[in-house]
Amino acid sequence: MVFAFYRTQADRSRVQNHKGATMPTFTVTSIIDGDTFEVSPPWKWNGETGTRVRPAGYDAPELHAYGGQAAKNKLSKLINGQKVELRTAHKVDRGRLVCEVYYRNTNLAGYFPEWQ
Repeated sequence: MVFAFYRTQADRSRVQNHKGATMPTFTVTSIIDGDTFEVSPPWKWNGETGTRVRPAGYDAPELHAYGGQAAKNKLSKLINGQKVELRTAHKVDRGRLVCEVYYRNTNLAGYFPEWQ
């Protein structure tokens, strides 16, 4: 099932509920760590709203762990200030929307095979 994230009524009319649906884009405004970032405008899902996103499909090291800063740097170079698509949502965890994130039509997890 594809969950849609709408910014406006016009976005709602563009979304189709099947694979390959056109989804609204969000701009990445900051990188928290290697697998958490913030977007604008805020996402809305299941009655919740927020700006933090946790991509599904990979688990980068925490900032204090070996490789954590490198993971954050890699994510920052890749998507900070860029547009991403938020697709299938799984849950909201600690205020972060856990969902499939696509950048340039590629699942973000595909850029991080070392942490899958």
